[in-house]
Amino acid sequence: MTLSALVRKQRLILLASSVLIVLTIIASMGVGYASLSFDRLIPVLFGHGTFKEDFVLFSVRLPRIMITLLSGMALALSGSIMQSVTRNDLADPGIIGINSGAGVAIAVFFLYVPINVGSFVYVMPLVAFVGALITAALIYIFSYSRTRGLDPIRLVLVGVGFSLALSGIMVVIISSAERSKVDFIAKWIAGSIWGTDWPFIWALLPWVILLIPFTLFKSRQLNLLGLNEASAIGVGLKLEKERLILIVTAVASAAAAVSVTGGIAFVGLMAPHIAKALVGPRNQLFIPVAVLLGGWLLLFADTVGRNLVDPDGIPAGIMVSLIGVPYFAYLLLKK
Repeated sequence: MTLSALVRKQRLILLASSVLIVLTIIASMGVGYASLSFDRLIPVLFGHGTFKEDFVLFSVRLPRIMITLLSGMALALSGSIMQSVTRNDLADPGIIGINSGAGVAIAVFFLYVPINVGSFVYVMPLVAFVGALITAALIYIFSYSRTRGLDPIRLVLVGVGFSLALSGIMVVIISSAERSKVDFIAKWIAGSIWGTDWPFIWALLPWVILLIPFTLFKSRQLNLLGLNEASAIGVGLKLEKERLILIVTAVASAAAAVSVTGGIAFVGLMAPHIAKALVGPRNQLFIPVAVLLGGWLLLFADTVGRNLVDPDGIPAGIMVSLIGVPYFAYLLLKK
């Protein structure tokens, strides 16, 4: 298929994905533990609802919808970058330990650092970023070989090992903490969407707005990094510099997302794969599709999960894992 045909196909898929997201948002606004019928959505959105209807829609459902949508986009972006940089189709921030590193940092900060309520929301993404960045640096160091460069298979194995080790550290950290704080960390580990208020959206939105255009700007470099190292160096790419910049971008995107949603994996694995199957491996084509699909996947998982069991529902992280684990096993066997 020619590039122009692929571009037309991409635009149609982006349009279809956007429509799918809008339909899921409408469904998510109209279903839930508190009743809000679909025929009341438009009047309530335009300020003609009762106090209860306004509270349910604007204070409960819309913030949660926006958080899951933005977080899914950020996780998909992170997974897309990781897969291209490492040349490994199994790379995902949740699988290779990046999310676990962010989780340990959040747990330590939440349990042992005095928290200012006003700045807590905006500090969390930074704390998660520091923890995730340290973890990513260690994984990179242990996966890198001077003779072979970055080994994609070793990266996954080291990442899974770090993920398990960090999960053990998390258990040790919370074993002596207060019950109320342990409950919060347990919800975070399960991938329960906890940052369901407007300030969390304002804390997450700048990261998404900055990192998505920056990644698209770097799409040419990502395409070259997807080649073998000799080819990338041969066309004049500053390999280590570009790889470092893009890994930091991926870590920042994942950390910002999980700081408000909890430990959610597999979105960054599935969304890029589906996007590549639809429009091919060019980063400038599949990344926008992956970002929209990632947002929709997490939104759909959370919408279904919170309505299966009343009143709290099933955490979105568990719902995504129910789909993601078989998909990961399929890719592992295939690759």
